[in-house]
Amino acid sequence: MRRRQFLTFLGTAPMWASRGLAQQSMPVVGFLNPASPDTYSFAVAAFREGLAKAGFVEGKNVIIEYRWSNGDYNLLPTLARDLVARNVVAIAATGDVASARAAQSATRSIPIVFTIGADPVRHGLVASLNRPGANVTGVNLFSSVLSGKRVGLLTEIAPRARRIALLMNPDNFSAEAEQKQAQDDARALGREVFVVNARNPGEIEGALAEVVRLKGDSFVTASDPLILDRRGPILQFAQQHALPGIGFVRQYAVAGALLSYGPSITWMYGQAGVYVGQTLKGVKPADLPVMQPTHFETVINLKTAKALGLEPPPAILAQASEVIE
Repeated sequence: MRRRQFLTFLGTAPMWASRGLAQQSMPVVGFLNPASPDTYSFAVAAFREGLAKAGFVEGKNVIIEYRWSNGDYNLLPTLARDLVARNVVAIAATGDVASARAAQSATRSIPIVFTIGADPVRHGLVASLNRPGANVTGVNLFSSVLSGKRVGLLTEIAPRARRIALLMNPDNFSAEAEQKQAQDDARALGREVFVVNARNPGEIEGALAEVVRLKGDSFVTASDPLILDRRGPILQFAQQHALPGIGFVRQYAVAGALLSYGPSITWMYGQAGVYVGQTLKGVKPADLPVMQPTHFETVINLKTAKALGLEPPPAILAQASEVIE
């Protein structure tokens, strides 16, 4: 090689090397969820927006590795270990307690940011809400403690609802407490709540058939990502059988449920993105308090109400966060 060519090579080689290193050094974030990407695209979009607020844009200065279990909770531990093997710098353990526990079991050092609907202290994820400790923090929607409130709202708008089906996933860690609260509040209102279970997408159809067999006249969806993931077929069934129902987040009412009540799940995923961004900047999860919602949404679908021959009371309409016409 001639001297001039050699010097040219020396001058340009670091530029090529720096580009390669920049690509290699781009942080990789794991995103773990028990549902499926098709029906949870709204959650992914909110998570990306949160990351962007923290200064990280997918494909520009951060890579996101997605792992979906498509309704199979048993796959979550394997998927979490796979993300650790991928050398991610943080894990967004989204969906609920099962994802958070899977990530927690896979690593005690990589920052974990969860999104759950139950109490993270009770389920051993953090030491306290204000001082999480260790490598785990996140956002708590507290949606699973509102099942009784949903029963009450449903009976106000659909006063003829007497036998209310609670559609839930028994593998959810908060299922037992959520079921008890719904049944206790229904009993106080002179109503009855019975449970139909679905542990995976394949059991949804059978659970819905149980609603008919047990003469259910209305339904409440439990706070579970599998149930939210399958909101399409659930609400098609409800429409076919003229069943008024309430979901735990806005997406149910948008898809055709009579109403929904609970915090904003898109807010939760957005905040999770912000927190993951903070960990990428070096903030320790132990120094990030568990976030909690301050606003609860009541969304009423008037089109569905009209199809069911129902007229929501003016007081509830006036208090609604959103009315779909």
